[in-house]
Parts: sequence; C-alpha cells; structure tokens
Amino acid sequence: MVENSELRKAGLKVTLPRVKILQMLDSAEQRHMSAEDVYKALMEAGEDVGLATVYRVLTQFEAAGLVVRHNFDGGHAVFELADGGHHDHMVNVDTSEVIEFMDAEIERRQREIVAEHGYELVDHNLVLYVRKKK
Repeated sequence: MVENSELRKAGLKVTLPRVKILQMLDSAEQRHMSAEDVYKALMEAGEDVGLATVYRVLTQFEAAGLVVRHNFDGGHAVFELADGGHHDHMVNVDTSEVIEFMDAEIERRQREIVAEHGYELVDHNLVLYVRKKK
C-alpha cells in the first residue's frame, strides 16, 4: 500500500487529490492507466477530483519519479507506479492490453550486443506489439 510518506520523500505536499490518485494507481486491478482511466475510476469511487487535476498530478508524479509514463504506438499515454523493478512490455494491437514480462536471456543479450559495439547500456525500453494467434 502506498503511503503519504512516499509523497513527502518525492518532495510533494500531501494533498487530498494526490493521495487519492496515488491510492487509485496502487489499488487498481489495471497496472497501466491513462489519465482518463484514473479519472473514471475516481468518479466511480465517488471522489470529486477533476480531469485537469488528474493530468497535473500525474505529471507531477512523473517528474518526482513516482510513476512512469509510457507512450505506446497508436495509443495515448499510460502511467504505472514506479516500483523500481525492470520489466518490458507487450501491447496487444487489437485490444490495447499491456502485458508486462521480464526475460533474463533478452536482458543478457542486450548487454552483450551493446558491448560488442563498444558501448555501455544506460537504459532501454523494449515494447513488442503482438496479436493473439488465430
């Protein structure tokens, strides 16, 4: 469970909208949520937080390192809590579902390829666009 101390550690004042949005991201079944998804979930929960506030708070959270923004092809931005663990993504092109995965062999090969070209890997983002087999 995300706590108010995380907002303070990130240098953000603890406000009701920030707490509610952080709790929503933490407790949502869906790990990757757009600002609109967060807004709709808050409305369904009876919370009075405006869409502009949701956008502003998510931008503040991103700047503070609390969330990661992803802009997958063909879609709008989605956010996920920054939990410190690395993973890659698959995006179902038919449903826009985002599937997380981690593969040690892919990670190893990326480091090898970078080294073979005389570089050091600083960061990477792997997104596979997929479709269910028929």
